[in-house]
Amino acid sequence: MTTTLARLMRLAACVAILLASACAHAPHARDPQNLGLLKTRLVAYHDHAYATDLAAVAREAERYVLARAPTARKPALVLDIDETALSNWDVIVADDFGYFSAGGCEFLPKGPCGWIEWDKLAKAPAIEPTLHLFDTARGAGIRVFFVTGRRETERAWTERALVHAGYAGWEALVMKPVALDASAAAYKSDARANIEAEGFTIVANVGDQQSDLEGGHAERTFKMPNPFYYVP
Repeated sequence: MTTTLARLMRLAACVAILLASACAHAPHARDPQNLGLLKTRLVAYHDHAYATDLAAVAREAERYVLARAPTARKPALVLDIDETALSNWDVIVADDFGYFSAGGCEFLPKGPCGWIEWDKLAKAPAIEPTLHLFDTARGAGIRVFFVTGRRETERAWTERALVHAGYAGWEALVMKPVALDASAAAYKSDARANIEAEGFTIVANVGDQQSDLEGGHAERTFKMPNPFYYVP
């Protein structure tokens, strides 16, 4: 064996050892993101950038509806409620980004807190940029519809929450029938189609989930940021 070949073989062996050692200590390529660290990042995002991002989307929607409304037949604006018109941050944090539909809600700001009981409290504050969009649209003669995934059984306290947060004078509040098992996207697109069937032109549809916006029946869609939970 030549000296050069021997050196190459020793070098190859060293490389193999180094690679094996690195692989033994490196994280698996498909390891998911650590949940504890992700929650910390979500809180930091909420505290430092979330309000700015909400305001940017609302301003863009406001510019569009004001420009479009004068030439639209019966112009309408569709808004989602949770994390679009109202903020549930208090219960999101209390439940550590979990979701519990049932159960009491007596210990805020600590959890646990059932979302149904939280909704009944009607204390969710307005997302201020959306409230400004709502008021501006109504001032321009645009009819505002709320289309929410909340069930029809929650109507009384949902209306109370909207009024308490400063929303007044909406055209209609569309809520999901109790027995309906459709996806959020299917239910909401059907709701918008029904609004159009009444002769309205939905110039803009604003929501925090892609399922709020899918399915058409709106000239423009505007996605509010919401990395805190997902509704398919």
